Amino acid sequence: MTTILTLHDPATARRHYAEGVWRADTLYALLRRQAERRPAAFALRDAGRRLAWADLLGWVDAVAAELHAAGVRRGERVSVWLPNRVETVVVTLACSRNGYIVNPSLHRAFTVAEVVSLIAGIGAAALFAEPGYGADASRSDIFAAATSVKSMRRVFRVEPGRAAAPPRAALPQPPPDANPDTPVYLAFTSGTTGRPKGVLHSDNTLLANGRAMVADWHHDERTILLSLSPLSHHIATVALEQMLVAGCEFVVNDPPPGASALDWLLETGATYVMGVPTHAMDMLDAARRRGLERLGDVRIFYMAGAPIPRETAQEFLDRGVAPQNIYGMTENGSHQYTLPDDDARTVTATCGRACKGYEVRIFKSEAPDIEAAQGEIGEIGGRGGVLTLGYFGDQAATESSFNRDGWFMSGDLGRLDAQGCLEILGRKKDLIIRGGHNIYPVRIEDLAIRHPDIARAAAFPVADRRLGEKVCLAVVPRAGARPAAMDVLATLREAGLSIYDMPEFFVSLDEFPLTGSGKVLKRELIERAKAGRIALEPIQWQEPKGQERQGGA
Repeated sequence: MTTILTLHDPATARRHYAEGVWRADTLYALLRRQAERRPAAFALRDAGRRLAWADLLGWVDAVAAELHAAGVRRGERVSVWLPNRVETVVVTLACSRNGYIVNPSLHRAFTVAEVVSLIAGIGAAALFAEPGYGADASRSDIFAAATSVKSMRRVFRVEPGRAAAPPRAALPQPPPDANPDTPVYLAFTSGTTGRPKGVLHSDNTLLANGRAMVADWHHDERTILLSLSPLSHHIATVALEQMLVAGCEFVVNDPPPGASALDWLLETGATYVMGVPTHAMDMLDAARRRGLERLGDVRIFYMAGAPIPRETAQEFLDRGVAPQNIYGMTENGSHQYTLPDDDARTVTATCGRACKGYEVRIFKSEAPDIEAAQGEIGEIGGRGGVLTLGYFGDQAATESSFNRDGWFMSGDLGRLDAQGCLEILGRKKDLIIRGGHNIYPVRIEDLAIRHPDIARAAAFPVADRRLGEKVCLAVVPRAGARPAAMDVLATLREAGLSIYDMPEFFVSLDEFPLTGSGKVLKRELIERAKAGRIALEPIQWQEPKGQERQGGA
């Protein structure tokens, strides 16, 4: 196998085609097929527009024609900096049509300067942006700033309103690009540590994931898919893949003014909801406050991006909703997930098995070329047809992401159980080492959330001169609750946490700092603690008398 940027081993590519993991379809080809098959059926929805497949196809062709008229060439990059609205999906499909590379992963929290730096770094030829959007929109103008990017051919201004009628193509168009193996998508990694990398995918590496998920979870044109994750996040791209494969309606998270996420879920009749565990916990909290036993018509709730607290998964099961426990990355999509017929233990404790077209193995965390023993904790490696083509313009990062046998090394720690299901232990870089003893934050967080007064939990390291690191447990309480530190430790111990893994600091916060995709920014918590901006309470667990030697390891 070669890891030179976007070059695939031809023999591997032939195998993907022979196995049906890769096919001749592009994103645009599937759009066209659905529009021909069911032109009047609903395809895409935001707060102001509910588009049929034929209308969506017409709009996509119109945008493709405008980009072509602006001089954008095949292989050039088209960036999108928009809130959750249907235009992001339209531009993505127009790029697939014309052979451009869409770059939709510019988050709301970015400043104009950050966006300009990122689009200049990838040589973007076009940008779609909305006035007043972004972290510093009140004092910076993206439209003026983007013109300074040397590669820029045109900046498209997308007005804040939700225009009712999509345009139709009125300009000449090139024939659709039918090659599903060239880059079509460039997404920046979350960037919580260092500068984001630009992950490249083709139509095939994207659609391989969507095909597998639709087949395994039996989605079809009756499915109404709501993504709570923003369109700038890869979870929403996985939603788009499934929409095109299944022919279902895709609802973006764009509630009308004054409506909540729960209101939007109920109004749209969503049957399949995608998001991160934070979205799931917020939705369950809202349902509890309203006294709702069910979440409308929801049958499946996809959760990725962070480990799912077992209590959250169990509450969905109790409400008749199947939790879809997902593991994946921008680099390899939602490649690992539980299945509809998995038992409660598998769903609540693991991320299931790898999808068709991908395989996962565990490698020793300090020796990534050596496979770990069955049940041993190590770094998660993977390979297959859903894997990235490489990092844009970064040969060194691309090569260093693989071990010597061509397995992509995720940077995450996990282990496979006897049934081949994957248990996630957290990021390799998040591992806390106290006096030479490895402590896995995810384990602590998973148990802490069982305390009835805790809504969120995050364990992070605090530097210690003698031991190297100690554990701090940060929590966000449920509304009106004030969990006491020692009560929380008692919950951890009763749930089976080793005394050697016990937190030695505690802090209760109103909220956690989050990335644009809903992940906890632990680096920010560490910096706040180091600078004294959050007050840590020292705590020490003492075993009850007579139990000092019981269950300590």
